[in-house]
Order: sequence, then C-alpha cells, then structure tokens
Amino acid sequence: MPFTFKQFHIDDHGCGMPVSTDAVILGAWAPLTKALNVLDIGAGSGLLSLMAAQRSQAFVTAIELDDTAAKACESNFQASKWVDRLSVEHGSVQEFSQSYLSSKQTLFDHIICNPPYFKGGTQSKNALRAKARHTDTLDFSCLIKSITQMLSPNGSASLILPSQSMQAFNAALDTSTLANSQIMDISDRASKAPHRHVFTLVHKLESTSAPDASTATEHLCIKLEDGSYTPEMIALITDFYLKY
Repeated sequence: MPFTFKQFHIDDHGCGMPVSTDAVILGAWAPLTKALNVLDIGAGSGLLSLMAAQRSQAFVTAIELDDTAAKACESNFQASKWVDRLSVEHGSVQEFSQSYLSSKQTLFDHIICNPPYFKGGTQSKNALRAKARHTDTLDFSCLIKSITQMLSPNGSASLILPSQSMQAFNAALDTSTLANSQIMDISDRASKAPHRHVFTLVHKLESTSAPDASTATEHLCIKLEDGSYTPEMIALITDFYLKY
C-alpha cells in the first residue's frame, strides 16, 4: 500500500515486499551520511534509495530484478526531489556487477541491502513476495561476492537479517574478505530477545583476518510494553515518519 514519509512518497503496489519497519530501521541507521556513491541491492520500490538520498548528497544506484518493482522504483524516483541523484538498473546484481566492473567505474563507498533470507521451506503463495523473501535468486555467498567486488577499499555495506538467518550468513562471510564492523540487535520489546540485526561490513585488513576495529555492538528496542515506540526508535525515525 502507498506510504507517505516526510520528504517523499512510496507507491509499492504490485511489489513483492511492501514498506516495512525493518527497511526503515536499516535506512535510518546505515552510516552513509558522508557517502558519495551508494548502491542499493534489491531496491524493491526504492525506499532505501530514497532514504539514502535524503540523508546524504550521494548519487544512488538501485538494482532490482523484478520488472514490476523496478517500474515502481523508477516511478517513485521520478516523483521525488532527488530524481537527479537516483538511478534504477533493471536486472540481477550478478549481471550488474559484471558489467559495472568491466566498465571500470568508481566503486561504491556504501552499499545498502535488505536481502532475501529464507532458504527452502514453505514459500508465500504470492510469487513476488516469495521471490523477495527467499534466496533462490540471490543466496548469501553470491550477495557477499558482489558486495566484495563493488565496495571501495574504505567503504562499508549495511544489511538487515532476522536472527534465524545470521548463522548461515556469517558462515558465508567467514569465507570472504569482508567482516562485521558494527551491529545493532533489535528486539520488539524489552521483554523479548532480539529478532533482527542490522550490521555493517567492511573489507578486512590485508595483514589480518579482521577489520581495523573490533565489532561495535548496539541494541534497539522498538516498542514500550504499551505498544508505543521507545524514545530510541523515535529518534531513529523522526526524520521520516510523519507523526513524529
């Protein structure tokens, strides 16, 4: 359903994944305020790209495989005030990375992605939603490889995953030249265990197996026991949600 933010509007009709709290948290948390060249992998309707455009002066390139979502993304970009800093590429990230690297263009100083994370199991009856949520078209190893190839030496990448997917992602990450530098555990309420994690990846130092600083860990509780947002959550989303 359409969703209006303070500085832009998202129409996600026909897209596999609608606007979600997860995506808003990722877009608001990602350390990209100083970025100049941002890549949004699996952009969907363009939410993360538009948040990046609002938060920085970067040129943002969005990649989207699904035709319906790519068209919605383009339409949302055209309706925004940052249209001159936004671009949509329709296709797979694997194809895009091969073409982009062969053209020897500038690497990205920040990459942002709300990736598919389910492997196997029962899929949604909605084919578009199933494609957006499952790793059939983009598994973790392929995603990490693409990020590694297109991320500048001093760049960073921000992602969000549910708790049940972190073990598989970290197993794939261990075989790469990337490492976690920052992570925020997210719980719905203080009485509940974290169920989502946003985190930042950087290139490892050539001489070590770790990034140049130990992983910084934060925690975000989304709601108070009465169901209202916590002050920390409000501080994160206040530049975007109309009612805050």
